[in-house]
Amino acid sequence: MNTAASVPSDPRIQKVRVTKDRIIAELVDGRVISVPLAWSWRLSEATAAQRANFRLIGTGQGVHWPDVDEDLSVEGLLHGTPARRPTARTAGRKVHSQGSPNEALHRTRQKTARR
Repeated sequence: MNTAASVPSDPRIQKVRVTKDRIIAELVDGRVISVPLAWSWRLSEATAAQRANFRLIGTGQGVHWPDVDEDLSVEGLLHGTPARRPTARTAGRKVHSQGSPNEALHRTRQKTARR
């Protein structure tokens, strides 16, 4: 039996919550992803009210927290991609890494918003 064939190829988030130490996303296919809150330095430094103010991106491809300008993609959560904190050298300007699915989602969202 090939179990890989039964895993949906388009994972989407239907519900998300942030606890004092975890980011928990429930997917439409029933899976639950939980990652350490420390993986998002923006959310770990945010207030409870800022963490509670979010919206799903698209049909659940990611989550956006406007108060702290944080975007997390379902792919980034599934692949275990923590957000990188800017270094002193890059402080004051937005840092985008080519390899991070979460940051790629943020760039895509920004380009779509400009159209």
